[in-house]
Amino acid sequence: MSSGRGGVKRLSVLRKLVHFLLPYRGTLVAAGIALVLTAAITLSIGQGIRILIDDGFASGSREQLNQAVAIMLGLSLLMAAGTFIRYYLVSWLGERVSADIRNAVFANVIGLHPGYFEDNRSGEIMSRLTTDTTLLQTIIGSSMSMALRSSLTVAGALVMLFVTNLKLTAMVLACVPLVLMPILLYGRRVRALSNQSQDSIASVGSYAGEVIQHVKTVQSHTREDFEKKAFSQEVESAFRVARRRIRQRAWLMAIVIMLVFTGLSGMFWVGGNDVFSGSMSGGQLGAFVFYAMMVGVGVGTLSEVWGELQRAAGATERLMELLQERSLIPNEDACPVVDFKASLKIEGLGFCYPRRPLQPALQQLDLELASGQSLALVGPSGAGKSTLFELLQRFHDPQSGRILIGDEDIRDIPLTELRRHIAVVPQAPAMFTADVSYNIGYGKAGASREEIEAAARAAHAHEFICRLPGGYDSHLGEQGVRLSGGQRQRIAIARAILKDPEILLLDEATSALDAESEFQVQQALQTLMKNRTTIIIAHRLSTILHAGRIAVLDQGKLIATGDHNSLLESCELYQRLASLQFDTESWQPSADAPPSPARTWPQGARV
Repeated sequence: MSSGRGGVKRLSVLRKLVHFLLPYRGTLVAAGIALVLTAAITLSIGQGIRILIDDGFASGSREQLNQAVAIMLGLSLLMAAGTFIRYYLVSWLGERVSADIRNAVFANVIGLHPGYFEDNRSGEIMSRLTTDTTLLQTIIGSSMSMALRSSLTVAGALVMLFVTNLKLTAMVLACVPLVLMPILLYGRRVRALSNQSQDSIASVGSYAGEVIQHVKTVQSHTREDFEKKAFSQEVESAFRVARRRIRQRAWLMAIVIMLVFTGLSGMFWVGGNDVFSGSMSGGQLGAFVFYAMMVGVGVGTLSEVWGELQRAAGATERLMELLQERSLIPNEDACPVVDFKASLKIEGLGFCYPRRPLQPALQQLDLELASGQSLALVGPSGAGKSTLFELLQRFHDPQSGRILIGDEDIRDIPLTELRRHIAVVPQAPAMFTADVSYNIGYGKAGASREEIEAAARAAHAHEFICRLPGGYDSHLGEQGVRLSGGQRQRIAIARAILKDPEILLLDEATSALDAESEFQVQQALQTLMKNRTTIIIAHRLSTILHAGRIAVLDQGKLIATGDHNSLLESCELYQRLASLQFDTESWQPSADAPPSPARTWPQGARV
């Protein structure tokens, strides 16, 4: 019996769906009324069968036969109408609730801290949003209705069985425990296999999504055959789990059906003998058989729906986990900033990524940047430059120290307000599967076409956009696959220009451009950076020679700060980085020379 209690306990998670059903209580009540009426009409058909046999066939009266048939037709029409109303309302409710759950889960997931997505694969999350919600739609819109209808008809049919013939009813009730036993015994196995099946399907979707996303890498390394075999193994693994689940459910249904019809056969034998002996009429036996069939079919339906409810319980549990997940970046007590000042002050900043608690990404970092000034971050890979960008946007919170914007700790500023004042141009900009206007306009909600084009012109992107087949209405493909790296970079710069932020974060924003485009975009960035606080991650020192100040980082620590010339004299690490990229002895920038990509340093050098 522990299996049964465990199954019932597991099904209790379905109660959490009540919150999503309550807004549609009117539809729920109407569907319930239609359900009860159709169940009552279905039970009435048994009495119609009794009248048809006893008053129609047995009496030999055509008039009574016509009346009995008319009653049956009337009941059938009422049942058809009630079934239409019930099916429509319940199906609508299933679609509506699943859509609401999908919206609620997505709204919660999209606000979670980025670290959550490092531990949870996006493919699995998408599977929860699609596969699990679709399963719930089927359960609410179909299986739940079937379960309630079967429960009502079984209960009503049992009552009518008692009324019709007590002896035969005792035989039916003796069979009920035999039918329920396999349901309870197999329920736990079906539930466990259903959860494994859902997880394996999610794994298949996640694997396929990752491979397709990196299909160029797969093809360039001629790994198509390897990926085909690996994906086939994932699919076969999911199939094996599904096959075990199907086998268990098939056994469950087969055993239930065998027990039900074995009981019915015995009941026919006893009832037939009672008709021969005259202790009951043929109409009573017909009605009893009808009600017994209703009990058998109802119990069989419940046994089938039980497995579906087990799957729904697992899906609901996973969806509720996503819905109840909370971001590690608290923001409830933050107050809006009346006067946003773009000065930055970093005090004793220390941070370790959650997955690497013993490897500090930043250690006791102190920096200060006045409003409107620029700061370049230089250092080898792993120095902490990108980590600082993530902390500035509050994708993570530091374990020690603080970041001040103006006089406010960024933890005291609402996240939406903080990020509204910051624009980021990453080294590998994200492009959405939409047209050019959408991707540029993403920087400012409700931006007009004129504003979008002005931003594109400022980013030196207007010319190549006009050469696209649809101009600003050209679709870029998934992740901007139809654009070159340099074109994607200029779209991202246009997006940042349109946002018009107080603080700019540039992660080597010109790294993907050719020499001519780099010069043009540098001019655009110089204009954009005026009167804005700007922090630049520099992989090529040539792009930040004229930054107001340069900060050299190494292993999360601040090594030195200054301008290019002073750092060449005082900082050994900066000297080494500079020597790797250009000849510092034979060339020094003049004070008024603009940054030019036509110098002699290696174009593709990285630090």
